[in-house]
Amino acid sequence: MPTLHQRDRVFVLELGADENRFSPEWLKTVHDMLDTVAGHDGPAALVTVGKGKFYSNGLDLEWLSAHAEQTQEYVRDVHELFAKVLTLPVPTVAAVNGHAFGAGAMLAMAHDTRVMRADRGFFCFPEADINIPFTPGMAALIQSKLTPSAAIASMTTAHRFGGHEAERTGLVDAVASEDELLDVACERVAALAGKDKGTLGAIKSTMFASVVTALRSPMSGS
Repeated sequence: MPTLHQRDRVFVLELGADENRFSPEWLKTVHDMLDTVAGHDGPAALVTVGKGKFYSNGLDLEWLSAHAEQTQEYVRDVHELFAKVLTLPVPTVAAVNGHAFGAGAMLAMAHDTRVMRADRGFFCFPEADINIPFTPGMAALIQSKLTPSAAIASMTTAHRFGGHEAERTGLVDAVASEDELLDVACERVAALAGKDKGTLGAIKSTMFASVVTALRSPMSGS
């Protein structure tokens, strides 16, 4: 399960040590931790990271298959996670330590910036291969962070991007070795941790207003 600790002014939210899929319990824990970071009385920034092979494999499809009647509520919770990270009133970086697939890759996209491990792991939107279309909110999130050509290259192909290719395509902003990944991610936001939360939150909410609206709109599918 996720854990939260501080490195000076930077909060490090460790997503877990397995595939870090979005189970209902996992979602609630992460939501609560994000609230802790946003409500911190003092300078703060956020880095999220997994352990080992995975950053996150996204939706908990096994749970969904066993609780189909809760699909709408579940997807709303996932959308709310993306909206919360997207507009979090502190600087954010996803330290993509391993595979980031589907909604796991979308979670990384919701951060201000992304640093990916250079030598292992894939960044992938597999929806075109697994026959699960993007919701309007998910599509809006991804497209808000990518050029049109990068969006087409990643959203319509299910291509698996390694670190350097992901950087060239614009999916991530930088790459680092496994040993340096967390340090590099923390260094990117440490100097920004003193930004006023009210101002930064308002800026992000304005920048991504249309995305948040799409994420929070009623859905006809998952």
